[in-house]
Amino acid sequence: MEARTGPEAYLDGYEKILTDAAGTGRRPDRTQVGARRASGEQAAEAGLSLRSCVAAHLAATRRHWPAGRTSPADVDRVLGAAELAIDAFAEGYERAQRLAARQEEADRREFVDDLLHGRSHLGRLAERAERFGLLLSHAYAVAVAEGAEPYDDFHAVTRQVGASLVGRFGSRNILITTKDGRIICIAPGDQTDVLTYFAKQAYAVVPAGGRIAIGRAKGGGGGVAHSYEEALSTLELAARMGFDEPVLKASDLLVFPVLARDRQALADLVHTTLGPLRQARGGAVPLLETLTAYFDAGCVSAEAARTLSLSVRALTYRLRRIHVLTGCDPADPAQRYTLQTAVIGARLLDWPARS
Repeated sequence: MEARTGPEAYLDGYEKILTDAAGTGRRPDRTQVGARRASGEQAAEAGLSLRSCVAAHLAATRRHWPAGRTSPADVDRVLGAAELAIDAFAEGYERAQRLAARQEEADRREFVDDLLHGRSHLGRLAERAERFGLLLSHAYAVAVAEGAEPYDDFHAVTRQVGASLVGRFGSRNILITTKDGRIICIAPGDQTDVLTYFAKQAYAVVPAGGRIAIGRAKGGGGGVAHSYEEALSTLELAARMGFDEPVLKASDLLVFPVLARDRQALADLVHTTLGPLRQARGGAVPLLETLTAYFDAGCVSAEAARTLSLSVRALTYRLRRIHVLTGCDPADPAQRYTLQTAVIGARLLDWPARS
């Protein structure tokens, strides 16, 4: 049996519908309507366009018009039957397309989850990646944008950012998606301009308070997952450390993961160096905030005092008090390093809120 190819192959039974309508005035019955729907589904699954299929039906209507049936009543009956048949065909076609779209979205979501979490066999993952325009034999980097509200693939912000990126760079080797309410861009590691542009577009449309983190380029099947985790860690670090920058690169913050890698050693440093601040009136928090502002201001007392809404005299008193309690002088370069590292550790460990 010859395989079906063009839209004419999906007209089985249509001529009989026209003949029956002209001869007896009978409209298509349930079986005929069901057959038309089934033909529409099959045409959609075969990849034919609905436009070409409707055109084939209209051409068949002209070609198989019952001879001698030209009275207004005959014309009304034949065209009425044709309308019902074509409508049923279109209904089946659209239903098949909706099912295909839902399946495509489910497949895409499953692929994104496996890709970002490093699940699935790497060979199989690479095969699936090609379907979505990615070549996992290359190194990839991941950028993650988060805002005050969650985003999904159909959110206006997601669509706007995606359209801007595709319009400039095309869709090959670039994937825009969402995960856990965040917008994610996956791009080749050697195309840093793509992620920079993504960050710019995301920052422009994400409401105030949004932040974008860019992981480092990683190769191999698990490279995307590693870069994604690095970007998430950067967002978490930014929130914990109170960074104001809207766009953060993991490569610029590598010192913080190094410090946090040995949490016990970091906790010992914080406890030993800053623990005595608990003895101060009001506890450790005001003096810890003083040190944070002082170091963030580049150890310029006047700038730190303005940040804390203090006089320079009051700030100087607090710094002397810190020196007395800890034994470390913030103004001394050698001792300052120990204090500043301990202050960073306190922010990483959420001390003194957490013991």
